[in-house]
Amino acid sequence: AVLKKMDETGCDFFLDVHGDEELPYVFLSGAEKTPLWEESERLKYLHGYFVSCYQRANSDIQKAIGYPPPDSTEDALKYMNVATNQVSNRFKCLGLTLEMPYKDCETNSDPSVGWSPERSKQLGSSLVETLDSMHPYLRAKGEFWTEFSDGDHYVEPTDNFKEDGFIMLTKRFYSDVRPHDA
Repeated sequence: AVLKKMDETGCDFFLDVHGDEELPYVFLSGAEKTPLWEESERLKYLHGYFVSCYQRANSDIQKAIGYPPPDSTEDALKYMNVATNQVSNRFKCLGLTLEMPYKDCETNSDPSVGWSPERSKQLGSSLVETLDSMHPYLRAKGEFWTEFSDGDHYVEPTDNFKEDGFIMLTKRFYSDVRPHDA
């Protein structure tokens, strides 16, 4: 019923919200290397601008650490069962997955409390400010990204970071979702 309604009304922005069990950061993962991403620079610039706006609104957000994108479009096609990829490509819109840590956030570490419901609420509140900044660009035509500053560009994330004793279990794409052909 929801997808049918989305087909009727369209979708300008999609956000899937998760918690990550390993990476101690708040980060966003997008539809990197999917057909729509490769089709034009539009999605890449929307992604970069969104993360930058969100980072300005909430200091828990950072750009550098996250799920690394697939190596190729062929690899990304294996993960079209991921909601962000599917919705982005189906509706030609910016789609992202927001990942929050289960324990603490290294960006603004709080060892006595760790990640908390209050910080999650603030992250949600900051999202409204971010979407207000993004609104004019979600369906904009032309090369609107020329208006963005250099600091608003997409940064390809990595899951490599230094923390004593941290060992990434596997190289991950889009969390631990299995490819739809597996």
